[in-house]
Amino acid sequence: MAKTRPGVSAPKLKAGKKDLHSYTIRGTNKIVRVGDCVLMRPSDIGNPPYVARVEKIESDNRNNVKVRVRWYYRPEESLGGRRQFHGAKELFLSDHYDVQSAQTVEGKCIVHSFKNYTKLENVGAEDYYWRFEYKAATGAFTPDRVAVYCKCEMPYNPDDLMVQCEGCKDWYHPACVGMTIEEAKMLEHFVCFECSEDDFKQFQNGFHASPVSDAKVGLIFNHFLVIKADCYLLIL
Repeated sequence: MAKTRPGVSAPKLKAGKKDLHSYTIRGTNKIVRVGDCVLMRPSDIGNPPYVARVEKIESDNRNNVKVRVRWYYRPEESLGGRRQFHGAKELFLSDHYDVQSAQTVEGKCIVHSFKNYTKLENVGAEDYYWRFEYKAATGAFTPDRVAVYCKCEMPYNPDDLMVQCEGCKDWYHPACVGMTIEEAKMLEHFVCFECSEDDFKQFQNGFHASPVSDAKVGLIFNHFLVIKADCYLLIL
């Protein structure tokens, strides 16, 4: 199966065909309905399946069933390619529509909103998410700006472990604050550089008789760096 080229109108479903409410995937008992997300056979064997949302199902008098779909693009399929902050299960909801044989549907999946995906306790093989709409012909994204976090100023990737400062509530990648993943998982408390510095100043002002050594403070500060999370990244 091959997608039509972006910008080329999808072939129209011919007159005389009847609308179907559902379709049973060949060789399975899985039922596909309008609005469901499906996995479709890729053009090249060995590539991951295409992902699409079913917009319409029709059949002719010979029981040939066609589906009109709206494609989700994987980051690798977009003009800009995969970026560091793209999650392994991330998809872009494109403006690219197509008509394909229902026989190319291989299975069903769930494409969650970004917010709902981050709340999943367990991510299954059929779970995906989207947070950007994508114009396939131009490579433009909506929204084109998202909040960024940590010293690296990257959007949130739900695949990456992050730690939250108990003071300012900002989020950080362990590697960006001088920790390993294993060390981060063992943390009971975390305070960023800026909040640690404020606490130390208060400590100095209130306890002059017993100051913390500069060497110790320097060691602590090397582990805690801060960047405000009110910056934004322009998606190109």
